[in-house]
Amino acid sequence: MAMFVLESVIGVLALCALLGLLAYRYKVLDKLGSVLAFTVGAVIGIFGGVLWLALLIFFLLTSYAATKYKYALKRERGVQEGKTGERHFSNVLANGFAPTFIAFISFEGFGIIEEKWMAEVAFVATISVAASDTLASELGVFSDKTHLITNLKKRVKPGTHGGISMLGQEWALIAAAYTAIFGWIMLFFIPHVFLNGSGDLFVYDSVPAHPLGLILIPLVVGFAGCQFDSVLGATLERKGLISNNAVNLLATSTGGLVAWIILLLT
Repeated sequence: MAMFVLESVIGVLALCALLGLLAYRYKVLDKLGSVLAFTVGAVIGIFGGVLWLALLIFFLLTSYAATKYKYALKRERGVQEGKTGERHFSNVLANGFAPTFIAFISFEGFGIIEEKWMAEVAFVATISVAASDTLASELGVFSDKTHLITNLKKRVKPGTHGGISMLGQEWALIAAAYTAIFGWIMLFFIPHVFLNGSGDLFVYDSVPAHPLGLILIPLVVGFAGCQFDSVLGATLERKGLISNNAVNLLATSTGGLVAWIILLLT
């Protein structure tokens, strides 16, 4: 049975505390958002592993960079996030619940999941959905042509719920791709090749899947999850039935579930 290593737990908690303070200090997150981010990071780092936490941090940094990009122009157009680009408790919960849940149930000591590598792919897929949607939203607003995803003939204002653009789609695909690749590096290449010293990119002990599949599944699921998010935004959210954060929660959770189902069927 897997055991917690005290030094690792203390290291994860210290790192998450530092990151939470920095996020609040530099207005990446508000106070409650920083507290929840500490909790999310701690659970992922302790139950998933430090390399899982590294992927989460990578997502937060790239998302914040996209959020701050030309922020003054976004604010002028009324499509900015928060007052200074900060995100809130509800934003962290919406994008952090699914990966946190997967990290928690993946812990070997619980005996819930026998194939941890499948949980790792599902985890990357949830982050990929979140990253794809974030970059599509934050950078797609600069497009001059935005259409409703459920009616591509209907032009809408950039930033409209369910609105998509070619620019946004391009960034959605780019974000899904770099998240999938970085996830593969963190969760598969480093543990199975670099740390174990096998020297073979295509043979992983206890992972009966080709590395290309380990990248393609989160990539495809991430991009598709962004589209699913937009459909929910154009339908349920536009009608006031659910909030934007609920849409994000459904999209990321569905992404992890779909990735898991694909692995079970292949």
